[in-house]
Amino acid sequence: MYLVSDRTTSKSTDFQSLVQNLDAYLTVVNGESHSFFNQYNQINHLKNCIVVYANNEPIGCGALKIFENEIMEIKRMYVKENYRGKGVAKFILAALEQWAKEMGNKACVLETSKTMLDAVSLYKNFGYLRIPNYGQYIGVEVSICFKKII
Repeated sequence: MYLVSDRTTSKSTDFQSLVQNLDAYLTVVNGESHSFFNQYNQINHLKNCIVVYANNEPIGCGALKIFENEIMEIKRMYVKENYRGKGVAKFILAALEQWAKEMGNKACVLETSKTMLDAVSLYKNFGYLRIPNYGQYIGVEVSICFKKII
């Protein structure tokens, strides 16, 4: 499968469409806690978004958000279900890390749900180390946070 990535912003209609799919998926996965997480996942002002295409079809996305000095937070990672397990998430994560490096950052952080075992496995296999929950995720039992020096 040939993948192409496009650096864009949250104004991209392809990015917005993929995030709608992500939110629908997370509503099922997170159940009642979805509204808590959703308040921290607004995309209105994301300036560093990636959309991945296969055969001109948008199939996955991810974004970077300033976390603190020289650290970016990875947000809104998503791959359409029929493309999972084919290396698309790795492709997106590598592209986001590369972009973060190009902007002069030294590390990336992220949060995911303990119940999303594929995501947890991806991040661990990509060299992310578990860190104490940060910010709004402090004390949230289902959350797991990671950091990687890039």
